[in-house]
Amino acid sequence: MQNAHLPHHHGELSKSLELAMPKAQTFETVSDIFKMMSDSSRIQIFWLLCHCEQCVINISALLEMSSPAVSHHLKLLKTAGLVISRREGKEVYYTAAKTPNSQILHDMIEKTVEVACPSEECFAAHAVYNSQIQTVNDVREFLTTNLSRRYTIEELAQKFHINQTTLKSAFKTVFGKPLAAYMKEYRIKRAMKLLLGGSLSIAEIACEVGYENQSKFTKAFKDLTGQLPKDYRKLYSK
Repeated sequence: MQNAHLPHHHGELSKSLELAMPKAQTFETVSDIFKMMSDSSRIQIFWLLCHCEQCVINISALLEMSSPAVSHHLKLLKTAGLVISRREGKEVYYTAAKTPNSQILHDMIEKTVEVACPSEECFAAHAVYNSQIQTVNDVREFLTTNLSRRYTIEELAQKFHINQTTLKSAFKTVFGKPLAAYMKEYRIKRAMKLLLGGSLSIAEIACEVGYENQSKFTKAFKDLTGQLPKDYRKLYSK
């Protein structure tokens, strides 16, 4: 039977379907999920987390994105209930939520773009890569907490059981610059804080951040800031 109250009649509409027609609000959850997945980078992050648990730094390195950008996408995905997190010490790890919505979305992504789930070999390769990333993070932590002593690439490679070439390559991938350049910048930034926040002499600060004499420290400081340490202290000290 046709529905007499419909403006146009294009065939029969069963009474049961008419009565069961959901309100627009019913579809809000679906709408929100599709809005959430309107960004290709966000979809890529979600797909990755469907297959492994990762931290922000690892995701940034794998997808060649900045950490702030990754954190932004993760926050939106977590708010939507598509991603969950756990904290282990100072590190936060993320993975896709084990929910029907997440699984449906995962399946839809792979069927739409014809992407296959990673093989065991692929996971093994990622495990090696993740191990390297963790190692260079450990190296950075070690160096930045032992600024007064300088270590060679050879010493670090032996201490952390990693190939020298791999160490240099992985460090640059994760932190965006060679290890030596990164540490030079870190030492000078630390020195800038010490110049403004205490009563140490410039010679003492030079020693504190790993320079064997004040002359080398002064040159490195000026190379990076364009100012002499004494002028920086005089200009910015309160």
